[in-house]
Amino acid sequence: MLTIHHLYADMMNLYGDRGNVISIKKRCEWRGIPVEVVDVGLGERVRPTGRDVFLFGGGQDREQGLLADDLSGSKGADLRAIVEDGGVVLGVCGGYQLMGHHYETPEGEKLPGVGIFDLHTEPRGPDEARLIGNVLVDVPAPETREERRIVGFENHGGRTYLGDCEPLGRVVAGFGNNGRDGTEGARRLNAYGTYLHGSLLPKNPWLTDELILNALRRADDSLDLEPLEDSVERSAFESMSGRLVRGR
Repeated sequence: MLTIHHLYADMMNLYGDRGNVISIKKRCEWRGIPVEVVDVGLGERVRPTGRDVFLFGGGQDREQGLLADDLSGSKGADLRAIVEDGGVVLGVCGGYQLMGHHYETPEGEKLPGVGIFDLHTEPRGPDEARLIGNVLVDVPAPETREERRIVGFENHGGRTYLGDCEPLGRVVAGFGNNGRDGTEGARRLNAYGTYLHGSLLPKNPWLTDELILNALRRADDSLDLEPLEDSVERSAFESMSGRLVRGR
């Protein structure tokens, strides 16, 4: 059984990030892998089962303020422990920002994060625009460093800066973390952070399968996944990535 823990599902689904839940669920079901979805709200503990994926979507500043308070106690400590133990966590946009040390709002308030990633997020300057558009990112495989690519859509005002932390990938087209240093997202152990909506996982099935496999292998590291027929997904990916490369 794989358990998908959807953190703050009622508050952090601004850009349709629930599609990430659906993608993992369907790709498990198509392989005959039992799967359940658990929504985790304000004041509720995260309760790992051993084969888990924790998903954390994007929201408005007001919601992020409420979440920062909720994460400041045992829930944040639990998530840090889960990551240290090899657990799988994906944070998107606002969820990604709160996985760092702090997120500074446009009003200057610093919202504390969980501290899974060594990064912080600053507000855009008065003359800076939001970072909006389609994105293509080179993502190195952790073990072989072979380049793989993901596509998605970004829409964020905050500028994220990494400390002692690996980016998820390097921007081929688009803006990424801050529009300056060419990085996108962050990666540590089996924790992933990114600004890419889309939803992200339906557009990038190889990444969906990586999350599933990393979660299942916590119980049995000899497991592998049966290949799925992904011709439609591959065609959509190639069409979008080709447009982005040609448009550079």
